[in-house]
Amino acid sequence: MSELQKLPINSSKTETINILKAETKASRALAELKGIANLIPNQSILINAVVLQESKDSSEIENIITTKDELYKAVSETAKKIDAETKEVMFYREALYKGFNQLKEHDFISINDIVNIQKVLVQNEAGIRTLPGTKLVNDRTNEVVYTPPQTKEEIDGYLKNFTEYLNDQDDSLAKLAVLHYQFESIHPFYDGNGRTGRIINILYLILKRRLDVPILYLSSYIIKNKERYYKLLQKVRAEENWEDWIVFMLKGIEETATETIKKVISIKNLLDAAVEKVKSQAPKIYSKELVEILFENPYCRIDFIVNLLGVERKAASRYLRQLEGIGLLKCVKAGKDNLFINIGLMELLKE
Repeated sequence: MSELQKLPINSSKTETINILKAETKASRALAELKGIANLIPNQSILINAVVLQESKDSSEIENIITTKDELYKAVSETAKKIDAETKEVMFYREALYKGFNQLKEHDFISINDIVNIQKVLVQNEAGIRTLPGTKLVNDRTNEVVYTPPQTKEEIDGYLKNFTEYLNDQDDSLAKLAVLHYQFESIHPFYDGNGRTGRIINILYLILKRRLDVPILYLSSYIIKNKERYYKLLQKVRAEENWEDWIVFMLKGIEETATETIKKVISIKNLLDAAVEKVKSQAPKIYSKELVEILFENPYCRIDFIVNLLGVERKAASRYLRQLEGIGLLKCVKAGKDNLFINIGLMELLKE
């Protein structure tokens, strides 16, 4: 029988002075990010840029490695042979959008929603674990570090408790840390638990109106602090050391929000500069919609311009060639297709 506690955890462990101080800082940074995100009216620009970064980083935690160039080529739908690692990252992106759209539809997160997210991630129908025997093992020593709930009935009971707690009225950021620990400890699936848990993190922030769109992700912070992340997870299991774990996660929210604020401002400045450049150097083809397409799709195809602006293919090609001529875009070949890269935005996203 698993010794995992049901939620909520005793508040004496989750509402210490150190946790409350870290919560205040994280909340302040998150509120600033939510406000600054509105500087860019076309939110698709931000979502596309940040979601791909998160997809890459979250998959990297699972040792699924790809490059941003491969990702953007895949998004542009011109890559005929997408490598397996890039496909995995694309599935993460698809799963994240699935969760976001489910949340917009019914404003809560159900067990079924979580199963749907994981199904897209792993591209199979295995669903919640039904067979016993799952153990979490230290990669280096092969030591069993944790045994999650084993029976289907047990797992179902924990997930029911998890979603009830997730959807209740408490909207604290410390609660996100508790939920993340709990989900990883329930370990309800054969595969994709870490990635599913990281998607739930961002959906929680949207559910609780901390953000409007999915633009804050902790995966880059976890990569930078991977060893500490796993060590602190284990210290909760072994010693019920909630304070260090929650403070660590709150620090991650604060740091990541601060970094994302800088990225949003940089994208906004780049967008404004691109608008002025096209207005002054290619005024005959200028439109706000045209420039925004180049920021929504850092690897742009002629088809995108045709479909989104409703212009002839010949005109769309001329627009992109003129934008290449003024140094905004760079044309590269992808098979028989031309891809037009937004030079400034790609440099920014690769930083």
